[in-house]
Amino acid sequence: QLQASGGGLVQAGGSLRLSCTASGRTFSFYQMGWFCQAPGKDREFVASISRSGGGTYYADSVKGRSTISRDNAKNTVYLQMNSLKPEDTAVYYCAAKLRSGSDYYVGPHYDYWGQGTLVTVSS
Repeated sequence: QLQASGGGLVQAGGSLRLSCTASGRTFSFYQMGWFCQAPGKDREFVASISRSGGGTYYADSVKGRSTISRDNAKNTVYLQMNSLKPEDTAVYYCAAKLRSGSDYYVGPHYDYWGQGTLVTVSS
């Protein structure tokens, strides 16, 4: 089970740190990802991190503004989002994928999903 938190209302240019905590003792077995879905749009890939944390991957839209990290001892993955823009407004979901690979950006390849946390960026 994945529990996402940290969303909220922030002004453009501000920052938020999203967290996603997993239950169970196999968190380190999973590649983790963040996806977002804006109103009326499809779910989009945001960022992913390998099992060890040594590999990180970002969508072009957030590259340079966001950092994904994980703490396997705490069963938690984070998404630090800086220089937020109104177009970042969306529900953000964390997800876990047992099989690592270059398909980190493909939502349907993830095995488990959190409930989502809403990020609203005002202009």
